[in-house]
Amino acid sequence: MKYLVLMYANDSEAPQTEGELQAIQQAWFTYMQEAQTAGVLLSNGGVAPGANATTVRVRNGKPLITDGPFAETHEQLGGYSVIECADLDEALRWAEKIPTVKYGSIQICPLWAPG
Repeated sequence: MKYLVLMYANDSEAPQTEGELQAIQQAWFTYMQEAQTAGVLLSNGGVAPGANATTVRVRNGKPLITDGPFAETHEQLGGYSVIECADLDEALRWAEKIPTVKYGSIQICPLWAPG
C-alpha cells in the first residue's frame, strides 16, 4: 500500500545552530539512504514556506483564491514523501525515523489505488 507522508514543523522549534543543522542533515541523509535501500521511498520533496502557498476554494460556483495557507497554525507543511509499505504499522515505523518527528509532526495518509 502507498502512503502520503506529510511533514509539519514549527520553525521556532526547528534546528537553528550550525551544529544542530549539521546533525539534522546527517539524520536526513541516513533516513533517506535507509528508506531507499529498503525500497520503501518512492518520492520525496520539500515544500516552500506556507507564506508562498495559494489556497483555492469554490463557493456558490465562484472561485475564491487567497494567499497563504488555508488555516492559521504554528506548524507549517515542510515536505512530503510517498512510501510503499505492507500496512499502516510499517508506515508508522518509517514515520518514526523521519528527523522532523523530533520537533514537528508527521501525518500519514493512505493513497487510493486506481481501479
